[in-house]
Amino acid sequence: MIIREVRELTGGVAVKAMILKEFRELRRDKRTMGMLIALPILLLVIFGYAANFNVEEIPTAVVGDNAEQYEDQLPDLFVVEPGIDADASAQDLLKDNVVDVAIDTSSQPAQVYIDGSSIFAAQSAEAGFSQAPDGMVDVEVLYNPDLTTAWVMVPALIGLILAFIGTVITSIGLVKERQNGTIEQLAVMPLKSSQVIMGKIVPYFILAAIDMIIVTVLGVWLFDVPFVGNVGLFAIGGAIFLFVVLGLGVLISTASQTQGQAIQMAMMLVMPQILLSGFIFPLDAMPAGVAWIGYILPLTYFVEISQGIMLRGADLTSLGLDFGVLILMALVIFTAAVLRFRRDLAPSARHMGGSK
Repeated sequence: MIIREVRELTGGVAVKAMILKEFRELRRDKRTMGMLIALPILLLVIFGYAANFNVEEIPTAVVGDNAEQYEDQLPDLFVVEPGIDADASAQDLLKDNVVDVAIDTSSQPAQVYIDGSSIFAAQSAEAGFSQAPDGMVDVEVLYNPDLTTAWVMVPALIGLILAFIGTVITSIGLVKERQNGTIEQLAVMPLKSSQVIMGKIVPYFILAAIDMIIVTVLGVWLFDVPFVGNVGLFAIGGAIFLFVVLGLGVLISTASQTQGQAIQMAMMLVMPQILLSGFIFPLDAMPAGVAWIGYILPLTYFVEISQGIMLRGADLTSLGLDFGVLILMALVIFTAAVLRFRRDLAPSARHMGGSK
């Protein structure tokens, strides 16, 4: 009886000691503490404001001979964009993603075109024009006439899958080298840091490119999603986006000591891209204080590219800004990864040199 009581007391002390030890370890691990305490609060505040499907302002163009007359009759929901030529083609304005609604007043009744690839804005626009007097307008939804959710989600899902594979899987690459002790071998190889990183990225790039082809083909086949644009332009956009997310993965791996840390950081980058890139919630419905985060995320621009090419048949002229931002991101992130990796290699190179 006494022995059992002693064992229970000893076990309780041991458990208490282990609990205190874990708390001390967590206190020293600032990254994990940040994820446990600060991250949930941050996500709650940001995503709480972002989670809004109601579009309160729809960019609108009014063209044709009676443009001014119709502008005065539009509800407050439709915000007329300034500086648009009254002689411009309403359909071209939608194709180039200049506005979400274009009204051609050259005919009677006026012809209203709604961009169905912006599904939330299209739903709000349809509801807004349903209250117009009979015979005032004739409404037509382009690029997604039935407002099918899959048509909008599949092009975005392609980008999300690439972002997940590129960032999470690649992030463990150099960390694995460090944990296995092979980082020192890389340090003494006759290669530049940029060449080493390219050597790490290329295999993942090839595999992710194959995934992109498979997902795109399956999405078009299973969900009847149209692909009306240029396949080559889509492939170029996908390749640039892959370099961005793969570069992020390598950059994360250079800032992590363990695979667990790398995965944590990768998920911290992937999660905002799910909710703040326009993938689920429309950026136009977010407060400006939250929406700006979406505009610094690479997935935001690939979603514009994939939806534009697949659904609207958009060309490089209308998607130039999105391509330009992704190219700039790729250059900045790859440069940062090279510099960071070079800094990590320097101590290993000195250690190897001193050990000879």
